[in-house]
Amino acid sequence: MIDADGGASALLRGLGLCKGLDEAGLAAMAAAAQPRRLAAGDFLLYQDQPAERFYVVTRGRLRLSQVTAEGHQVIMGFVGPGGAVGIIAVLGGIDFPVSAEAVEEAELLGWEGAAVAQLMLQHPRLAVNGMAVVAGRFRHVMDQLRELSTERVERRIARALLRLANQAGRRTEQGILIDMPLSRQDLAEMTGTTLFTVSRTMKAWEGRGIVRSGRMEVCICQPHALAVIAEDLATSEPTTSTPDAHDPDVPRG
Repeated sequence: MIDADGGASALLRGLGLCKGLDEAGLAAMAAAAQPRRLAAGDFLLYQDQPAERFYVVTRGRLRLSQVTAEGHQVIMGFVGPGGAVGIIAVLGGIDFPVSAEAVEEAELLGWEGAAVAQLMLQHPRLAVNGMAVVAGRFRHVMDQLRELSTERVERRIARALLRLANQAGRRTEQGILIDMPLSRQDLAEMTGTTLFTVSRTMKAWEGRGIVRSGRMEVCICQPHALAVIAEDLATSEPTTSTPDAHDPDVPRG
C-alpha cells in the first residue's frame, strides 16, 4: 500500500491507465498498490511467466528483453520512472512476452490483475483507459516492425538513441548524456543489427562529433545532426557509412 499523498497522486495521474480518473478511483488504485524494490541485476519478471501482476517504475530503470525461438536475445527497450511493465499481458490475460531486469537499483509499485479487474467494474474510466493503453502498445510494436523491415540501419540506431535520450537524457556540457548503463551490444539488440555494425556506425559518428561513447554510456553531442540521420533528411554532410555488400545488415531484395 502507498500513502495517498501528493506524490502518489501525481504518479498515478501520470499513468495512461489512470488518465481522467476521479479522486475516488485514484485513492482505490493507491490502496491496491504493493511496493517492490530491486537491486541492479535482479529480475522483476520472466518471459513466458503467467502474468498476474503489473508494475509501474517509481525509481531506477529496467531492461526488457525477449529470447527468440532460435535462442537469440533481443532487447525490446528500457522502462524508467512512470513507465509500466507487464500491463498489456495482465489486461490481455496472456503470459509475459518479455523478461524485465533492473539495470540499476529500482523501486516499483505493483497491482494484482484480479484487483484491477474489480476496480475496472467500479470505475469504468479504468477499463476505457486500459483499451487505449493496449491500442497504443500495438501501434508502437507495428512502428518497430516497420523500422526493422524498411529502414536503413543508421536510421534505426539514430532513432533508438533519440528515444533513449528522451526517456533518460541528462544535459551536460558535452551534450545529452543517456543517463543509464548502455552498451553497444544493447543497441545492436534493440535495433536488430550486429555489434560490428553498431560499433562501425558509432565510430563514424564519433569522428564527426555527433556522439561520444564509452564502455557503458553514450552522450549525444549534436542532437540535431542525429535527428537529421534519424529522419533521413537532406544534408550536405557525408553519409555515415558506405554499405558493404558483405555486411549482414545491408537489405536484400
